[in-house]
Amino acid sequence: MRVENPLAREYYLKEVADQTWSVRVLDRNIHSLYYERLLASQNKKSALENESKLEKQSPADFIKDPYVLEFLQLPEDPMVSEAEMETAIISKLQKFLLELGKGFSFVGRQVRISTETSHFYIDLVFYNYLLKCFVLIDLKAEKLTHQDIGQMDMYIRLYDDLKRIEGDNPTIGIILCTNKDETIARYSVLKDSEQIFASKYRLILPSEEELQEELIREKRIFLKERAGEYVA
Repeated sequence: MRVENPLAREYYLKEVADQTWSVRVLDRNIHSLYYERLLASQNKKSALENESKLEKQSPADFIKDPYVLEFLQLPEDPMVSEAEMETAIISKLQKFLLELGKGFSFVGRQVRISTETSHFYIDLVFYNYLLKCFVLIDLKAEKLTHQDIGQMDMYIRLYDDLKRIEGDNPTIGIILCTNKDETIARYSVLKDSEQIFASKYRLILPSEEELQEELIREKRIFLKERAGEYVA
């Protein structure tokens, strides 16, 4: 009852019933503004409100920004490597799946895809049975770069060509990074892509006030970009 927003309260009640969250998981998700993070961009509002209906949802409706990964018990330190993050995620896989959201199942880590001349290794691969598609995750311990976006674009094209089977929807990719350069996000394939997403991650659980401020900033950026304005 401490959740003041009636829509958020209804969402948490429904998720507890549908997903059989424990009291600890519910408490953590309320504190980490799970509902608000799903609503970080406005196009997700109708998807959440119509979640119980058999309406098609887009991949964007499943993506959070930021992801809060405090359960990995890693220090928010620039010295934490991508390999350390990957190992920590595998050791806490159940909690990571809960943070990802509905419908995700684990496929593998360092999944190899090969062409005639080269081998490539994808950090983490999942399948979402609600979206009916593979989800590739690339971990970046630093700020997002255009090279990261190009790499994920290539991974998605390769996975669609080599792994996707009849009945699967197009593969999507999530780049988890410490920070996003909004200029790069604006002037790259990220802007209008329905397959590539970049989200920040936090390795500590921020206060609700800090998260609210971050979400307000993300919403402001989203609205300005939609209006065609440059965001400094």
